[in-house]
Amino acid sequence: MGPGLRSPAGNFEPSLYTVKALLILDSLGQRLLAKYYDGTFPTAKEQAAFERNIFSKTHQTGGEIACLEGLTVVYRSSADLFFYVVGGCQENVLMLSAVLTCLLDALGHLLRKEVEKRWLLDNMEGTFLVVDEIVDRGVILESDPQQVIRRLSLRAPEPAAYGFVLFDYLAGGSERRDSGDTGQHK
Repeated sequence: MGPGLRSPAGNFEPSLYTVKALLILDSLGQRLLAKYYDGTFPTAKEQAAFERNIFSKTHQTGGEIACLEGLTVVYRSSADLFFYVVGGCQENVLMLSAVLTCLLDALGHLLRKEVEKRWLLDNMEGTFLVVDEIVDRGVILESDPQQVIRRLSLRAPEPAAYGFVLFDYLAGGSERRDSGDTGQHK
């Protein structure tokens, strides 16, 4: 039996917290980033239709939670963007909301300002890294933005200085000259 399915007794089995989709749309409802984690919307056409539907139902409302097409959707806007985390109808709303908050806070830290379309597009690779640190194949890995930021900072190692020193040595650069070795043998 898969996660969150009913057992023969009729009650739900424990499961990992899961996300069906994570979306970032602009102020016109156009997709900037979309990650679908299961087969709920298998084709690009169905995904686009769902995105139009979700945007039309939420872009003028002040709420943060909606139920659409049998799914639980938590959403928030930031400047000229709309962020959505979509879960199943039985998914924990607080957990979905924590994912959304983590996403916004981590992106805000990454961009060092309020998250807006121009900055997001300029830093799309960082945005994908943030999303992948929070959710992997639909399973929620992290809901603490500080942990996501810490993990991302560990992923960006400094270039190794020894590579340049080795290249310089092999090319006959400054290391030989500094040691007084002129390359002539006695």
